[in-house]
Amino acid sequence: MSVLWSRITMSGRALVASAVLTFIAALFFVINAVDPVLPWFTLWLPSVLGSLLLMANFRRTARDERLPEPTRRFWRHLLTVAILVGLGSFAQAYNIVTAADPAGQHVSAGQMVFDGLAIVLIIYALLRLPFGRQSRGELFRIALDAGTVMLACAVFAWHFSTRYALHGGDEKIIYISLALTTLALVAVFAVAKVVLTRPVGYLDRGALQRIGIAVLIGAVGPTLRPLLEPFDPHLFPDIVSMPLIFFFASWAAERQRAADYSPRRGVREPRRRSFSVLPYVAIAAVDGLLLSVALPDNAPDRRVIVISAVVLTALVVVRQITAFLDNGRLLNRLDHGATHDALTQLPNRALFHERLDKALGAPGERSVAVALIDLDDFKEVNDTLGHEVGDLLLIAVAQRLDACIRAEDTVARLGGDEFVVVLDGADPAAADLAAQRMIEALRVPVVADGHELAIRASIGIADGHSGDDPSLLLRHADIAMYAAKAIAGTASQHFTPAMAQAGTDNAHLGAELREAIDDGQLYLLYQPIVALPDRRVLGAEALVRWAHPTHGTMPPQTFLPVAERTGLIVPLSRWVLRAAVRQLADWTAAHGVDAPGVLNINVSPRDLREPGFAASVAALLDEYGIEPHRITLEVTEAMPVDPHESATTLSALRSLGVRVSLDDFGTGQSTLTMLHDYPIDQLKLDGSFTQAARAPVAATVLRLADSLGLQTIAEGVETPDQAERLHELGYRSAQGFLFAHPLSPEEFGELLTSPSAA
Repeated sequence: MSVLWSRITMSGRALVASAVLTFIAALFFVINAVDPVLPWFTLWLPSVLGSLLLMANFRRTARDERLPEPTRRFWRHLLTVAILVGLGSFAQAYNIVTAADPAGQHVSAGQMVFDGLAIVLIIYALLRLPFGRQSRGELFRIALDAGTVMLACAVFAWHFSTRYALHGGDEKIIYISLALTTLALVAVFAVAKVVLTRPVGYLDRGALQRIGIAVLIGAVGPTLRPLLEPFDPHLFPDIVSMPLIFFFASWAAERQRAADYSPRRGVREPRRRSFSVLPYVAIAAVDGLLLSVALPDNAPDRRVIVISAVVLTALVVVRQITAFLDNGRLLNRLDHGATHDALTQLPNRALFHERLDKALGAPGERSVAVALIDLDDFKEVNDTLGHEVGDLLLIAVAQRLDACIRAEDTVARLGGDEFVVVLDGADPAAADLAAQRMIEALRVPVVADGHELAIRASIGIADGHSGDDPSLLLRHADIAMYAAKAIAGTASQHFTPAMAQAGTDNAHLGAELREAIDDGQLYLLYQPIVALPDRRVLGAEALVRWAHPTHGTMPPQTFLPVAERTGLIVPLSRWVLRAAVRQLADWTAAHGVDAPGVLNINVSPRDLREPGFAASVAALLDEYGIEPHRITLEVTEAMPVDPHESATTLSALRSLGVRVSLDDFGTGQSTLTMLHDYPIDQLKLDGSFTQAARAPVAATVLRLADSLGLQTIAEGVETPDQAERLHELGYRSAQGFLFAHPLSPEEFGELLTSPSAA
């Protein structure tokens, strides 16, 4: 800290010294313009001393290790420019001070060489700066604006200098002077182009503006010589303009060293302006020059025309600027909409990835953590209270998360009920503190539309460093977030390699499941659905099993979650549907009217969201000649379907005659609203409610189903007492181990031919 303070103090003193030299130069100039009492060589001393001070300042900036390498390279080029300009300034001062007659331009060969090289080098340094990609239209507009600025400078150079130089003096000197003026104008064009284009991330904008001012002074300053020479041939504009140039250049170096290139600031994008005022300033300056030339004219008609032209130009400029401002506001809204979530106004997924890339791409070794937040009970809020209340909950959570992070961090909404935070510069301990702040912020219930909603969230944290893969870091946070879900209440977990191993095992199981679907390792068992009390077979439920080559028979609960996460649930469901319908067709052909009247087949909510699912079911039934009313598609209540997401598919299935059943009823998140709105035909009471202690619940569910016109089936019946009690309550269909375990197709066929099945 002390070293940094000493640097700032030293830099501040250097800038003050440059400002003092500029003031002294201006003071000496005014004194000798009024009464030449000072020796003329003293007027040139601030210029020489200022160049030495500038060299030291540029050298310090070029060697500042805190700056990125492209920035230091640019300032190394400017250090060479400063040396050349300093030598040129010294050559000019020596030539003028030692000249017998100071009248004229007094451009020495040494000054021409040094200034020419300096101008060429500054153009080279500016054009080597890295720029972002621009379209051809953008480049054309930038060139037009830069050309406007250059042409305005050329008008001033012509009016104040060039037209006088062409009427006298050494012809060789005149041409060399014109060449230098042309190079200076090209430098102005280059500076204008760089200012308008904005180099990507490496050059401080304030420093660049001050460099542009310095170059502009260097290009326009010498043109004022014809205005000063009539007062005194010893008066040269360079006496004041050179120290002023060195002051602005030193100021630029100060700004550059003060710029912050850490990712703390880098993740916040500055609001861009839709236009540049620079060309309009140039137009205004030329209009001012035009008025100064035309107003003294004795021709009234010419003055009226000139003034009218200037006023019309001003009106057009104001109109254009107004349109640009309107367009700029529209562009800002569009940019915000493209990078921010419409509901919560937080950064969206695209902007999150951009900021994470910037944080991980920053130079040096920096800690970067990612925290992934998932609201565990959000779907229940949506299902019970409606989407409007759910939206209010999301907005409240977004505001709380945004309020508890640091300015350099970024909280974004990935979609649904998932939020993510980029913790820039946070080691594991700092990430823990941030997670605790989030947990505390979410601890207080949210009041939304009169409802008090408790928030339960799972937070997964992935710890990383500069240079890490962003997608891998996000994947680690996702794994840790699922580990946090195993903890009661709102909790956070850091990613560990052990979690990754579990994720790898799931990925490996997913790859094996894909092979199992293709290689015939899956098979179906069938559990009878019987009538109460006579146990007559009414139908069956198809249950999938996996004959794993090494792990043996695997029940569905071991591989269906993997199928859901990997998307394999879709081809798996298609396989189960085809195999089950084909088996029902075989039983129908073999047993006729004794075949199961209905076959229940489990599907996933993901299947109901798939385009063409209903059409594929219709084609399958037509292929095997099965009436649609003999097929019931079961969806487990643990994964309820949003009717809005699957309305088209459900309507198409119902119009075919296929029935829909809600499995494991009573264990998930179903509501009265859902039962009313969701197009279902059947409730399957979960086995946990067939116990004697829960008989009132079973009775209530039956009355509810009867009032809604739904069929009921009691699952998990294991004893005769349970079957008798359910029959007394009014249940007429049941399923469970009391009647039969899941059977192979052959065993189920034998059951159909047994006397008890009739």
